[in-house]
Amino acid sequence: MGDIEATEPNATSGGTPVGADVEDRRRRKARRTRETLATAAIELILDQGLENVTVSAVADRADVTRRTFSRHFVGKEDAALDFVRGDGDRINACLRARPATEPPLVAYRRAVADWLADQTDPARHLRPDMRRLFALLDTEPALFAAYERIRVDAQEESIRIIAARLGRGCAWRACPYGAGSGRGPARRRSSARAPTRDRPTGTASW
Repeated sequence: MGDIEATEPNATSGGTPVGADVEDRRRRKARRTRETLATAAIELILDQGLENVTVSAVADRADVTRRTFSRHFVGKEDAALDFVRGDGDRINACLRARPATEPPLVAYRRAVADWLADQTDPARHLRPDMRRLFALLDTEPALFAAYERIRVDAQEESIRIIAARLGRGCAWRACPYGAGSGRGPARRRSSARAPTRDRPTGTASW
């Protein structure tokens, strides 16, 4: 009964609904668990090699059950590349915050610049261990496939954001990704390798 009472709409703690506070704690805990799993996956893969790492080993390193791992990730590759998803989310958050009067391409480039300039949480693809992980993309097809899935998800979200800015159902031609939609595997692999080098301001991690 105590849990039920804690989620009553009128229950407050310091002016904040108790139910909302509980939900915030749950989200923070879930975020910490996810980050711990991602870190464990990166460390194990860099130390032992992708093929020698199992999901169970990642879960053990993070001190959680395999079931908990599965709540957050579909596989070890997805876990290790979660920082790519996080960087994409941050770029898109910056894109949403750009003035509506900016042309789509300008808004996107400036959103990327805003992301790279944020020193409170530096772009993770520039960190040494991340560069080592990116170096594996050429030799580990499963890791590259996971990277591509995450990258495409971020691109599609950028397209939706720009479509909303333009008041259109599809912004493919206006989106900075649109012109590259037909690029071949070789060019995509080059794009994936790029984060292993220092990149000029205004260039996305993919």
